[in-house]
Amino acid sequence: MENLHDKRKVYDKSQLIESEIKQNPMEQFRDWYAEAGENPNISEANAMAVSTLEEDGCPRTRMVLLKAYTYEGFIFYTNYDSRKGRAIEETHKACLHFFWPGLERQIIIKANLERIAENLSDGYFHSRPKGSQLGAIVSPQSREIPNREFLETRLKELEKEYESTEIPRPENWGGYIAKPYEIEFWQGRPNRLHDRIIYELTDDFEWKISRLAP
Repeated sequence: MENLHDKRKVYDKSQLIESEIKQNPMEQFRDWYAEAGENPNISEANAMAVSTLEEDGCPRTRMVLLKAYTYEGFIFYTNYDSRKGRAIEETHKACLHFFWPGLERQIIIKANLERIAENLSDGYFHSRPKGSQLGAIVSPQSREIPNREFLETRLKELEKEYESTEIPRPENWGGYIAKPYEIEFWQGRPNRLHDRIIYELTDDFEWKISRLAP
């Protein structure tokens, strides 16, 4: 057994205090995301973990790229028939998680999910590189396949089929918007006394702001 007891660092890059935060969490996210995007030590600021609940009651987490955000929520794209897609269609909930170690920050978001309009999914699909468009058709995401050659062969077939024509967006592929009802901002601090500010959406659609113990 490898002993990891001494694997730790001091968090002292910043602070998160009530007098400086935004009253709307999407504005707070905007500011933090902008800082993460400008940080040379963070290669993909829009990388986020998406956790869904499986049929056996166990959560499943995977990394996904955030593709847009608005005051309403966070947008990403996937195969609706994938494991995450099937879980979302069953519960319409997910937890999103951003971790930016270069800033000693993380954000945890609990949200209700729904599909975005088909024309928006169409627009994003056709903005992708052609290889990525074909990949969405080639892969029966999360399904068992016989081998790697299955994908490579199918890709070559589709490259020939759509060599000079527009690739249609698959009906089972598109976007979700995650509409948050709880967002926690975490800022690392010395002595493990981290700052945790949580925004909770109330019944009258106002954001309640509280501080949590680390």
